[in-house]
Amino acid sequence: MIRGKVYCSYMKNLRRATRDQRGFNLIELMIVIAIIGLLIAVGGYGWSAMMKSGNETAAAQTMDKIRILQAQYGAKNRGKFAPNFDELIKSVGMDEGFKGERPVVNGYIYSMTVEEQSASKPPFYSVNADPQVSEGVSATGSIHYYTDSAIGTIKRTDENRPAKQDDQAL
Repeated sequence: MIRGKVYCSYMKNLRRATRDQRGFNLIELMIVIAIIGLLIAVGGYGWSAMMKSGNETAAAQTMDKIRILQAQYGAKNRGKFAPNFDELIKSVGMDEGFKGERPVVNGYIYSMTVEEQSASKPPFYSVNADPQVSEGVSATGSIHYYTDSAIGTIKRTDENRPAKQDDQAL
């Protein structure tokens, strides 16, 4: 009989302890969710800015690499330049991601124009790198790049247009 009373007393104390425990109320839960949402929004913006900056840096480095590879190709082929990216891949080991006429690499679209040597002018090539998306939250970059065989540097512009020979040097 004593055991039964002890058990009943234990159960009453357990129910009372359970009833006194409190969890999050609705206001506290909404505040926590708002803070998490704010952190995600700030982090998302920072992430997109970091990706954009990384794409721009990669595009500038790629433009310099294309200049070097065209010089190597010209040295092997009596001053002629590679007519397209596929030829650079095949002959001088350019990255396979540049296959095609207008390859897209790291959020930038690359295009190359090549002119053969004529009696009045030497061979010439030009390369442009333009962001896939240049404005908005999903922008892959905002800087447009240009280089050619007649200049020894890379040109750039922040304007929303392809860069050209007259633009500011990198």
